[in-house]
Order: sequence, then C-alpha cells, then structure tokens
Amino acid sequence: MGKKLHLLVVPAAAALVTLTSVPAQAAEGYDRCRPNYYCLFSGLDGTGDIVEVQSDTPDLAVLNMAGRAKSDWNRTSSTVHLYSEANYEGCRAVSLAGAKGNFFSTFRDFFHSLRVSGPSGPSCFTITRSSADVHG
Repeated sequence: MGKKLHLLVVPAAAALVTLTSVPAQAAEGYDRCRPNYYCLFSGLDGTGDIVEVQSDTPDLAVLNMAGRAKSDWNRTSSTVHLYSEANYEGCRAVSLAGAKGNFFSTFRDFFHSLRVSGPSGPSCFTITRSSADVHG
C-alpha cells in the first residue's frame, strides 16, 4: 500500500509544478481595466499609467492623474462625470456606461476630478450635441 500511495503523490506533484510554471499573460492596453471600474489612462488607446476608480474622486492629483488622462474605459453601469477642476468645479463632460476610447484632443490632459453618477455641472462643450460623450 505504501508503494501505491507513493505513485499517486509523485504525479500530483509533477502536475502542480507544470501548472505553476506556465507564465501568465499580462493584460495590456484597455484590457488592464477590471470589470465594474472606471479607468483613466495617461496614454492614448489605453496605454501608459492606469487609474481604476469605483467612487467619486474629488481630486485626481492624489492618484497622480490630474491633468494627465488621454483615454478611458467606463466598465461601470453608471455615467461618469469628468470635471476640468478639482472638487467637481469647472466644466463637465461625461463618459457613458460602457464607453471606451481616446478623449477628443480638447479633453486630453484636462480633467481633475470625477463623479460616478450624481449631480453634474455646466458642460465643457460650446456647441449643442445630442451626447456630451468625450470620445473622439
């Protein structure tokens, strides 16, 4: 019986070594953003530094993203309101639930705070649009 037990343990140990030695594929670009998070990226197309948030953020400077975001992915079910100034001041643009992309050139390196849902402020757009989406 001792011999039989020994034979069962060795293959299990070999299988464990095989499973743990396979390198994991690291997520790149937009795919770094986890479900149910709103993500800002310092580069275009989801490149550069990433910040993931799930709640209101009155000052993106504490996350080192104030005035640095060039793209985003809203993986929440809420509209995210982006503000040109800290503490939800200045003008506002929105990122709709599920939206992903590069900000219009006007809005790159522009935002300093954000709210997930909640009240909004004056629009940053000077022309009337059917959607205040910030992607272009």
